[in-house]
Amino acid sequence: MPCLFVTAQTKPDSIRQLQEVVVTANRYKEIIPAQILKGDELEKLNSFSVADAIRFFSGVQIKDYGGVGGLKTVNIRSMGTNHMGVFYNGVQLGNAQNGQIDLGKFSLDNIEEIALYNGQKSEIFQSAKEFGSAGSIYLTTRKPKFEKDKTANLKAGLRAGSFDLLNPSLLYEYKISESLNTSFSTEWINASGKYDFRYRRVTPSGNLAYDTTAVRHNGDINAVRTEGSLNGYLPDGMWKVHVYHYDSERGVPGAIVNNVWRNGERLWDKNSFIQGSLQQDFTPEYSVKINLKYASDFTHYINNDDKLIHVDNIYKQKEIYFSWANKYALRPNWDVSMAYDAQWNGLSEYKSVARNTHWLSLATAFTLADRLKIQASLLGIYVNERAGESDSVSLKKELTPALFLSYQPLKKHGLVFRAFYKKSFRMPTFNDLYYTDMGNAYLRPEYAYQYNVGVLYDLNPKNRYFNYFHIGVDAYYNLVKDKIIAYPKGQQFRWTMLNLGEVDIRGIDVTAMAVFRLSGDWLLTGKLQYTYQKAIDITDLKDGYYRHQIPYIPLHSGSAIAMLTRNDWSVNYSFIYVGERYNQQENIISNYTQPWYTGDISFVKALKINGATMKLSAEINNLFGQDYEVVLNYPMPKRNYRFRAVIEL
Repeated sequence: MPCLFVTAQTKPDSIRQLQEVVVTANRYKEIIPAQILKGDELEKLNSFSVADAIRFFSGVQIKDYGGVGGLKTVNIRSMGTNHMGVFYNGVQLGNAQNGQIDLGKFSLDNIEEIALYNGQKSEIFQSAKEFGSAGSIYLTTRKPKFEKDKTANLKAGLRAGSFDLLNPSLLYEYKISESLNTSFSTEWINASGKYDFRYRRVTPSGNLAYDTTAVRHNGDINAVRTEGSLNGYLPDGMWKVHVYHYDSERGVPGAIVNNVWRNGERLWDKNSFIQGSLQQDFTPEYSVKINLKYASDFTHYINNDDKLIHVDNIYKQKEIYFSWANKYALRPNWDVSMAYDAQWNGLSEYKSVARNTHWLSLATAFTLADRLKIQASLLGIYVNERAGESDSVSLKKELTPALFLSYQPLKKHGLVFRAFYKKSFRMPTFNDLYYTDMGNAYLRPEYAYQYNVGVLYDLNPKNRYFNYFHIGVDAYYNLVKDKIIAYPKGQQFRWTMLNLGEVDIRGIDVTAMAVFRLSGDWLLTGKLQYTYQKAIDITDLKDGYYRHQIPYIPLHSGSAIAMLTRNDWSVNYSFIYVGERYNQQENIISNYTQPWYTGDISFVKALKINGATMKLSAEINNLFGQDYEVVLNYPMPKRNYRFRAVIEL
């Protein structure tokens, strides 16, 4: 498979089904291959954050609320954000804010690799917690690399654009010795978040109620991200200590209802963690991996809208985490593993809650003739939670199995069949249960059962004009019991949480990609993606919305990308379509949300100046100035622009 580079185009606010990017060299090394962006390919992405880069992956949806500073989360196959585990250097990020992981907080400036797995990571040497997610995203920070006789690297960038965006960044790496190095990364994001939009409403009878062009307010952000690491290398292992801090103040633009603008909400966040990892091979057969983490999250939320209840709340959350994983090779083609994780989470100020969670995993991986691969795991979860002064205690125990298979009929042929089954379990988060005007203390745990069968085919003709072809088809069935969902209540930070009951999710993902070498140095890459997804509520036959599509999930969605490159130039165009949806449980005309589509284009140029490398890029997002809403009453920006310059020494 060729090593391809790509450029990205992004919109500030979107929910979109994502296309596949194929970048690995040997697809059959893993049972369920990851979609990976790394190294030079990731560098060539003209993306604003990790959330923007993940838009290139298939099988997930990105939800982006509120412009440059808006919350950005990822949802896998309609099962919900909290079924997607997000791991930073191998340690899972906690769901401290809004019960979700805001991927917009993580810059690409310090990220070396992003990998997405359906089900779970295709290896058994991992923490017990990693076996617990329905899907996983792995963010790996940049590992310092130094050229001969060089002890330091410096990368500085400046991004500016619409909505008064100003975003300088700096990355510095230093080699202390051959076995020890350090890195430091920081950036500042400042934007007013003001953008033009059209607000148009038609009554059920068909009469025009509102048709207004206005400016979106209270979407400003002022944020600073700082992180650093110390990396050490041992004769048969390695260790890493990483520190991260994010500090922001932002406005929270509310929903526009009956032509009334709500702009009274403000949000302050301080998110910090320190984590350490150690991996050591004691013998050729036996290896150990240990992870430690401490995290602290502070959220201050104010609502001063005079037409709503005044709110001024502070939420403080803490996390302590420990993991011990062991792997032993019984035979060259047969490995077994065992891991134990323990985690304590605490919530204070608004509500006093403490939760202790323990995970214990057993797993095995077997390969036969390098054509049949089998991976099986069993995860035990024990949860002990104490809430409030009454010392009420809730306990939960659960076992979740998983089985993954892949088969390559012909060893030197690009055809691969794959399948997996997995059961997932998640407790409601503190946000789900206890946050003001959003929490529901009576929520039940949520279960997900995943079934997937798929086939993929890779062709490398290696002729003069046709370089590569890929097609993949996956059919899946997910059954989610006591699905926890959030509805916006006119205030973007706080939502209403409830259990839907049972949700039946059936879907098909189709991806295709081709690479053509045109005359001279011209290279053309084309990608197509289509998703059919029927996610219906099957809780109660007596409900008026029985077998109706759940809110905001389209039946049909898709995307297309065309990328043209020549030497240090690249031009990229993408088109995204999201079909009709409903914004409430009942699929009736008053809840109908119309389809939307948009196109983006980007231009990138790389230069060499006196030994330094400079990259210049320009983007036009929502090229045709479409008026659309992703979530009802949250209008999206019209045409907007972004420019960036980066220099590396």
